[in-house]
Amino acid sequence: MSQLKNVEARILQCLQNKFLARYVSLPNQNKIWTVTVSPELQDRTPLVMVHGFGGGVGLWILNMDSLSARRTLHTFDLLGFGRSSRPTFPRDPEGAEDEFVTSIETWRETMGIPTMILLGHSLGGFLATSYSIKYPDRVKHLILVDPWGFPLRPTDPSEIRAPPTWVKAVASVLGRSNPLAVLRVAGPWGPGLVQRFRPDFKRKFADFFEDDTISEYIYHCNAQNPSGETAFKAMMESFGWARRPMLERIHLIRKDVPITMIYGANTWIDTSTGKKVKLQRPDSYVRDMEIEGASHHVYADQPHIFNAVVEEICNSVD
Repeated sequence: MSQLKNVEARILQCLQNKFLARYVSLPNQNKIWTVTVSPELQDRTPLVMVHGFGGGVGLWILNMDSLSARRTLHTFDLLGFGRSSRPTFPRDPEGAEDEFVTSIETWRETMGIPTMILLGHSLGGFLATSYSIKYPDRVKHLILVDPWGFPLRPTDPSEIRAPPTWVKAVASVLGRSNPLAVLRVAGPWGPGLVQRFRPDFKRKFADFFEDDTISEYIYHCNAQNPSGETAFKAMMESFGWARRPMLERIHLIRKDVPITMIYGANTWIDTSTGKKVKLQRPDSYVRDMEIEGASHHVYADQPHIFNAVVEEICNSVD
C-alpha cells in the first residue's frame, strides 16, 4: 500500500487547483480514500466521479483541474479498490452490487453532500446507475461514460462484439481465479506486464508522465488482496456481461433524473445501449453521444473534448 501511496502522490502533484486527499471513515469501520479538488467552490452542485474496474482516483488526473475550475470535484477509490478498505463482499451478484451502492451512499452522507452530479466510468457507470435507482433525490444529473454491464448477453454468438485482445488474454488466464490474479503472481514484474498488455495507457498520459508512473499506479492498485475484484467477478459472467444487466432496470430510475451517456467511438462496449435506454425512458431526458478518436477510456483518450462535454452538462445543472 505504501508503494501505491508514493506513486499516487507523484500523480496528484500535477494538480494545479487546491485539493484535499484523505480517508473518509464509514460507520462500519471501512475507509474510503477520497480526493476533493477545489473544496472552496461551494456555490454549485459538486461533481462526483466513480472510476471503473481496477482503477482509482489517479486515473482522473487529465480531468481533475479542468472539471474543478468552477465547482468542487470529488473522486474516491471504490470500496475494495485502490487505497480504500478491502472487505469481504457478499458472493451473490445482488449482494455485491448492494454493498458497493451502500458504501457510496454512506460515503455521501459522511461527506455531507446533499446532491451531486454523478459520473461513472465502466463498472463505475453500472454502480452509479444502480445508486440512482435507489437514491434519485441525490442525483441532479447522471453521466455514464462507456458504462459496463448494460446489455443482455446475446443468445446468438454472431451478435457478440469481440472484446480487445487484452480482455481475451485476461479471460483465458482466469479459469476460476480473479480477473487480476495474473498481475499479483507477476510480483515485481507486474508494472512491466501492465505496460506489455496495455501500452496505450502510457501514451494516454504522456503529456503528464514520460515514465511508467501510470503503469506502476495501475499495478499497485491491483497488486493487493482482491476484494472489489472478487465482488466484480460475482457480478459478471465471462467478463463482458453483467449477471443482472442494467438495461432490464434502467426504467426504475425516477423520470426526472436526466441521463447523458458518453461513449468512445472505438470502444469495445456496445454503444447501441444509449438508443435502447432512450426507448426505455420515453418521457425522460436521455442524451447519448460518441467521442471520435476515443476507445473505452474516453476521459484519457480525448481528455479535452471529454472535459468540455462534461463541463457543459455540469453548467446545465447550475
